[in-house]
Amino acid sequence: MTPAIDAAKAAKIKFQVHRYEHEAGAAYGLEAAQKLNLSPAQVFKTLMLETDKGANALSVAIIPVAAQLDLKAAAKALKQKRVAMADPKIAQRLTGYLLGGISPLGQKRQFPTLIDSSAQSLEAVFVSAGRRGLEIELAPAQLAQLTGAQFADISSL
Repeated sequence: MTPAIDAAKAAKIKFQVHRYEHEAGAAYGLEAAQKLNLSPAQVFKTLMLETDKGANALSVAIIPVAAQLDLKAAAKALKQKRVAMADPKIAQRLTGYLLGGISPLGQKRQFPTLIDSSAQSLEAVFVSAGRRGLEIELAPAQLAQLTGAQFADISSL
């Protein structure tokens, strides 16, 4: 069990947990797509962003694992002047998860969250379930509901 799985259970949504053997040094999201035999467009990574309010003012961006985050688009969607990738140590401390296993679900605090709009065309998305080698599958609308997220065009391939 992880806080992410607990959050999905508590919300009484339909979800499925998938496990795979994580190999040290592998790119987490792409590894999940490969080992679970999924399209990289269906597997999403959770990125923690620092806003212009300071290092402890984080936001979450959820984008396909093969995509690059558009920082300007994310800042605009968050109504910030700028955003930057958060310091990994701060991200771990404020979310309660280790890098490579940061889930958008069940974080210590709820942060402003964006989901790349490409998720809306999918029946299900896969995000970290809170541990390396553990993914949770759920509908994009349910992910948005559980995280209080809005959909926005925030990535590019």
